[in-house]
Amino acid sequence: MGLVTRLSNGWNISMKSFQVLKANKQLIILPVLSGSSMILLMASFGFAIFTAKSTVHLSGKGYYYLGLFGFYFVNYFIVSFFNVALMRCVRMHFLGEEVSLRDGLAFSVKRIGTILLWSVIGATVGTILRVIQQESGIIGKIITGIIGIIWNIATFFVIPVLAYEDTGPLQAVKRSAAIMKEKWGESLAGNFSFGLVQLLALIVTAVPLYFLGAMLNPLVGIALAVFASVIVITIISAAQAIFISAVYHTLQGTQVPIIDNDNVDHLFTRK
Repeated sequence: MGLVTRLSNGWNISMKSFQVLKANKQLIILPVLSGSSMILLMASFGFAIFTAKSTVHLSGKGYYYLGLFGFYFVNYFIVSFFNVALMRCVRMHFLGEEVSLRDGLAFSVKRIGTILLWSVIGATVGTILRVIQQESGIIGKIITGIIGIIWNIATFFVIPVLAYEDTGPLQAVKRSAAIMKEKWGESLAGNFSFGLVQLLALIVTAVPLYFLGAMLNPLVGIALAVFASVIVITIISAAQAIFISAVYHTLQGTQVPIIDNDNVDHLFTRK
């Protein structure tokens, strides 16, 4: 099947994911909480590192790598925590139950130990790859780039596995890789159209708002553009989580209303 057809299938499924989001607008709150928590915690983390620098004796690189690991860890934890809650809420919708953000967050709290361990694993891998990339030559950068792509593909289903299966983080990585290898091959055939949707949305919203605000003051234009960008990215991230959840359910043999099996089969190229 041609690339255009696969991208068309990805577009149709992503649009249906937006329909689920439209029917459950409260799901937007979870990405908002995720983004807000990220800003606050990273600001607190940065302040703590800054104030500790004068009392903790670390080499320049050691200090940098510690901060890098902390950044990756906080990022993985916050995103994973709220995405697990979002996955839980999406399952409620697919099962015809009333969607409850409180139940979704409570579920994430119950899985917090597993989420913490997954965050450590993700942060460790991310830090190692970044260190190798920065300390190596062009060949090393290419190799670590390839490894990073493989890691992202292998962990594509980690969050739904953590949310829907009673398993630990290492088992979740293996399970995610097994699902990808068994059902989808080893290479993505499309980007689910979300990148394109996000780009178009930013052009339609952020750019006009910038020029409109800039008529008063450049800072106003920038503020409006940033505000619009945050809203667009929040909506896209929520819809993408719905998409991944729906695909996971279908790959597990559970039919969900927003996806056709033929669409799923053709989103990826089998090797």
